[in-house]
Order: sequence, then structure tokens, then C-alpha cells
Amino acid sequence: YTGEDTLSLHDALPILQDVDLPDGDRVRSWWADAPDANAPLVLLLHGLEGSRDSVYAVETARLCAQRGFGFVVLEFRSCGGVMNRARRTYHSGETGDLDFVVESLTRAAPRRPLFTVGFSLGGNVLLKWLGERGDRAPSQLLAAAAVSPPFDLEMAARRCDERYRGLFARHFLRTMVPKALAKERQYPGCLDANAVRRCRTFAAFDDLATAPLHGFRDARHYWTEASCMRFLPAVRRPTLLVASSDDPLIPAEALPRAAAADSRFLVPHFLDRGGHVGFVEGGAPWSQRRWAERRVVDFFVRHCAGVGVAASS
Repeated sequence: YTGEDTLSLHDALPILQDVDLPDGDRVRSWWADAPDANAPLVLLLHGLEGSRDSVYAVETARLCAQRGFGFVVLEFRSCGGVMNRARRTYHSGETGDLDFVVESLTRAAPRRPLFTVGFSLGGNVLLKWLGERGDRAPSQLLAAAAVSPPFDLEMAARRCDERYRGLFARHFLRTMVPKALAKERQYPGCLDANAVRRCRTFAAFDDLATAPLHGFRDARHYWTEASCMRFLPAVRRPTLLVASSDDPLIPAEALPRAAAADSRFLVPHFLDRGGHVGFVEGGAPWSQRRWAERRVVDFFVRHCAGVGVAASS
């Protein structure tokens, strides 16, 4: 598992742009734009508790620079080390902020080609949004990609809670629980702080924090409503799906093979090995390279060519 390893490479995304949201809250976007203001722009959505420093964000930024693309990371509410102002935070099915940001980008540059990629949780957000938008997706959006999205949130949560004695769930809860407690201090009574403090599983956390903060009845209601799986048939933009059967966080049976087979827009790249947002190649550890990010950027380059948009070689 290498999903949320981080690199402290702050120079990779040097420009911060705050985005004021309609509800009075704010999210942060980090830019490494191209010299050509009309060059394609790649918008990246990070995974659970990720940020602009997530290793896949840094690698994608590097590859986009090589191709002459602009690049931006949207940091979800409460991520990146800054607590947000609203009563809510972020979750796997929250697509309103993405919708607002994409509308802002396309309105500011109506002729600029746009691509989007989501990793892990960000992949679920992206796929759900694409399905919700369907044929109404912005015309500037040429293609999208999702790497290791959970597809079925209940299956993924159960896997994280049970496998390796709940190691993965506890890893993420080390930061999720303190943030939920900080939110309760901002908005006293919004959740049961003592109960949240005792959470050791995603099931408990989603029952006690995610659900009450975001208007769901309980964890199962959240998982059902927020999972991207049921939105996949409505996707109407070419979308690359990169996932692995040996993903320790997502069961192989969650991979949407039937949905991909039935869609002319979904492009599955399902492998036997790759882990969760890992996908490395090479022999010795010091010679290994990440390849999923390169596959995603190459996918975007091909769709540039399809509409006559130039990309650097």
C-alpha cells in the first residue's frame, strides 16, 4: 500500500488560489499553470486525508509540466492542514464543491480544454459527479480518469475495518477523529464527541461523524448514496478506470466489470497487481517507477489529439 505517502515538495505546486464557495466556506486550489494560458488544464482530486503533497499529485504535476499542461489540485474542505469554516467537512460523495470549481474554471476560460483525475476517494467523487452530470458535463471536459476509486463504499469500509485487524481504518482515523473533534468544538453539539473519540472503525466513524455532519441517517445510508457504482452507466465522457484486484482497501468483486463492458465511455484498466494507488514497475526498490500517473496523462494526451489540441512531446 502506497496510497497516501507524501512528499514535502511545496515548490511543485507554488500558487495558492482560495475558492469562495456559495455557502460561505472556502477550499484551496494549488496551481502549477502552463506558460500558454490556453493549454489544457488537468484538475486533480486527492484521496482520503490527502493534499497537494500526496505523492501522486506531485508526480502528476511533473508529467503535466512535461506535456505543457496546466495543473491544479483541489484540496477538499478541512484537508491540507487547514480546518474549514462550515459545519460540514468533506466525504466520498460530495460533488457540489467539484461542480462549483469546474463551473468556475470553464467560465473563466471557456475555450480551454479540461481534464480531471481522481485518486481513491477523489476518484469516487469524480465518477459520481460525471454520472450526475451525464450529457450536461461541460463541453470543455474532454476526458477523465479515476485511479483506485472504491466504487462500493460499504465493501471498501468493511474491508478496511476487518483486514489486518483494522490496520487501514486506524491509519486514516488517526487524523479523521481529531478533525471531527475540532469540528465539534467549532459547532458544539454537532456530533457526540465522546463517542467519536472512541471510534476504531470506518463503520463507527461514518455512523457517528460523517452521517450527522452531512445529513445522512447512518453509515449505510451514506455508503449507499455516496458510492459511485450506480452512477457509472450515466457517464458521458471518456473515462479511464485504473484499479487492481489485489488492492488491500477495495475487494476485487467491487470492480465494475459489467458496467465498463456495457459503456462506450468507460475504459477499464483492471490489473491483478498494483495495490492501492501504488502501480509501480521496475526491479529493485531504488529503480521502481510509478506508472499509473503516466498512463492517465497519456490518456489525456490522446484525447487532445482527437480534437486537434497540441501537447508537448
